[in-house]
Amino acid sequence: MAEITTNFDSYERRMWAGRAAAYTRSAASLCGAVRDQVLDLAEVAGGKRMLDVGTGPGTLAAAAAALGAVVTAVDAEPSMAEATRLAVPGADVRVAMLPDLPFPAGSFDAVTANFVLNHVGDPAAAARELARVTAAGGRVAVSVWPQPPPPLQALWGEVVADSGIPLPEAPRVEADRDFPRTPEGLAALLRAAGLEAVRVETVSWTHRVDPEAWWSGPANGLGAMGTRMLDLPPGSVALIRAAFDRGIAPHLDGDGRVGLPTSAVLACGRPAAG
Repeated sequence: MAEITTNFDSYERRMWAGRAAAYTRSAASLCGAVRDQVLDLAEVAGGKRMLDVGTGPGTLAAAAAALGAVVTAVDAEPSMAEATRLAVPGADVRVAMLPDLPFPAGSFDAVTANFVLNHVGDPAAAARELARVTAAGGRVAVSVWPQPPPPLQALWGEVVADSGIPLPEAPRVEADRDFPRTPEGLAALLRAAGLEAVRVETVSWTHRVDPEAWWSGPANGLGAMGTRMLDLPPGSVALIRAAFDRGIAPHLDGDGRVGLPTSAVLACGRPAAG
């Protein structure tokens, strides 16, 4: 395991500790919505050596294995790595974190990092590491949530404001290490990491989810809102839950599921020749 070097990384490790099951119930389907697009951008195919960084419960790793790729997967959180071992029995799954992956340079034909660069304290160093382990002619593909947040993610800020419960500021990536969470910002990050032929696209969709599953993420300490709720008294949590119910009410469909627009920024590139 790489040494944790920033306060943001320490915060992330605490947030994710032991929470693979909570993530699988709440946000895994959201993050997995762009699975096929990320794999296509990485040109994952049968026989290719594929590394999935920040694999979570193995959503991309399992899909890549189904395509016939030779899959390696890493996650900084042991409970996520264990979930991936169960989901993808043939994969080489390890506990490791950016920006220090335990592989020689040029080890993989395809490297994916699905909603990972938004969870590291030094995105530039992380992107350089993704490029380092990618073979000449290979491809790196990444995704991030955009800023400002789309309506689905913006809902949480609206809920907190409506609840009247003041929450402390969540830790952020240090300003001199951060990058704009925009198509232009992500493209610049990958180019600075030594990737060329960088291509960026924005994918938009309506995410539909059971309200209890969506609430279960922050209720179990996940996300910026969830970590700030952990020390609240039950009465304050109840007020936030009531605000959540009010906030989702206009967005419920006939089956009682929340439906809100969201989007992601995807990008890919190849290691520079020579």
